[in-house]
Amino acid sequence: MTLPLLVSVPHAGLRVPAEVEAVCALTPQEVADDGDGGAAEIYAFEDEVGAFVTTDVARAIVDMNRAGDDLRPDGVVKTHTCWNVPVWHRPLFQAEVDGLLDAYHRPYHQRLTELGRSGEWVLGVDCHTMAATGPPVGPDPGTERPWVCLSNGDGTCPPEWIESLRRCFQERLEGPVRINDPFRGGYITRFHAVEMPWIQIELSRARFLPDEGKRQVVLRALKAWARRHT
Repeated sequence: MTLPLLVSVPHAGLRVPAEVEAVCALTPQEVADDGDGGAAEIYAFEDEVGAFVTTDVARAIVDMNRAGDDLRPDGVVKTHTCWNVPVWHRPLFQAEVDGLLDAYHRPYHQRLTELGRSGEWVLGVDCHTMAATGPPVGPDPGTERPWVCLSNGDGTCPPEWIESLRRCFQERLEGPVRINDPFRGGYITRFHAVEMPWIQIELSRARFLPDEGKRQVVLRALKAWARRHT
């Protein structure tokens, strides 16, 4: 069964693009710490869903889940990671920032728009992992997070759809599954909701299951949701 879903996995990458590698101050571990650890394995659904979009570029360098004009330290082209670690040896020139956006950010969103407007998919699902405890830069510093957070904070999908997906997860997990807590959805779900309904999934990196076990939980929950709504 191919699920009628458009899946986005924007933060699984670890690559620092060659054009800015010489001025990147982060170690490989710091690059990984800013990304969605385990996402590449947990959300390996290319053969299970109708459409799948991801990138190998690290979140610490270009964040696909930020608006192109988000100039905050933890914005689209970051100056600091979510752990407040400086990203660059020197500030990037505007031409360097524009080059990163043109090469990576804009094509990612153009692809989501093309797929979303095709009318072939019932739901877009933006897939993430989250630190088990809130990092310094975030909505909940130092707070223990639920096992799963589902988000549609700006009405990016019908409330009954996200509640149904919450139940599908909760039936398969003993830990808490919450809606819009601590996250209310990001740029991807909000921006592309004009094209089709979207839900954001954040799965805790707490070790309640190995990554393959988490993958099976997510896949089974999505399959159960699809059976109820398609």
